Amino acid sequence: MLEMLERGILMSVQTLNHPPFLTGDTFRKRTQTRCKARSNSSTALQLSSDESGNYAERGTSLKRRQSSGSLLSQPNTVGIIGGVSVLSTLIFLEKLACWGSRNGKECPPFVVSSDPVLSKVLSLRGPLPSARRRIDHIKLNQDLVIENLRSKRDFLQQSGARCLAMPCHLSHAWHREISEDSSLPFLHVGDCVAMELKNTKLKPIHAAVTVRIGLLTADSIFVASYYQEKLQSQGFEVVLLDKATEEHVLVPAMEALHRKDIEGARNLLRIAIHVLLVRAVNVVLLASDDLLGVLPHNDPLLRKCIDPMDALARSTIYWAETTAKVHKKF
Repeated sequence: MLEMLERGILMSVQTLNHPPFLTGDTFRKRTQTRCKARSNSSTALQLSSDESGNYAERGTSLKRRQSSGSLLSQPNTVGIIGGVSVLSTLIFLEKLACWGSRNGKECPPFVVSSDPVLSKVLSLRGPLPSARRRIDHIKLNQDLVIENLRSKRDFLQQSGARCLAMPCHLSHAWHREISEDSSLPFLHVGDCVAMELKNTKLKPIHAAVTVRIGLLTADSIFVASYYQEKLQSQGFEVVLLDKATEEHVLVPAMEALHRKDIEGARNLLRIAIHVLLVRAVNVVLLASDDLLGVLPHNDPLLRKCIDPMDALARSTIYWAETTAKVHKKF
């Protein structure tokens, strides 16, 4: 188990700049995805994989499962709650499909609910707002966000999901509120990455007393707290950027990305990572969809960086495989 987790963390580093997307004919052959465009942009996109691992359009799945009252009936069905980024949801699904079907295994059955409402509500499209304005807007609309995510949770549960995962850093800020009144296990990205790091038995660097984990995120006021809680519960010390570095390095990096100045964003991100490494952190969590893929795949700094959603994907696959084995015994 320890060896598998160590390989998993190495995989996280290696895949940071190689999101598991397939294109053209290869993508169609590997996923057999059929997407149907909908004119109403606020309508949720629900994709489900059947027993053979193929995708089916919502209407077809509903007709096939209408007698049982749910889209899927397998006891290891995973429900994926889409967050503010549709792209992140797709990347996560590709990880489930590719990693879950390795060595001749079957991809875990899953059903997904994703829509663009969150991005609209939180005004994450269009001109990049100031950090203060972004924070205020998210706080102002968080009740709508929670309501939206709970609706997706209910849809997935009614569709046959037996476990929930949410590949979105920002949405995890309301994980506790979303999981209320639900009996389903709801994986938390913070728990997943904390357990993986603990099982690798990292040692403190230099004069540090405890193992330090660096954290970079574009929404620190919402994201940092739950990562701190989960990592500290496993004995880690979480190291964040100081306020001055965040304002003069990380924020300008995000602004450079927004205006498509990739080289400028890379240089600033390198500085931010170096600032954390100088403070004797063992690894740096890139807890932001925007920061992933900024550095080129051969950048040596990536050897010290981890995508937390990789840990969530591995935990999701492990839950599905373990649950399937348990039910086969009966």
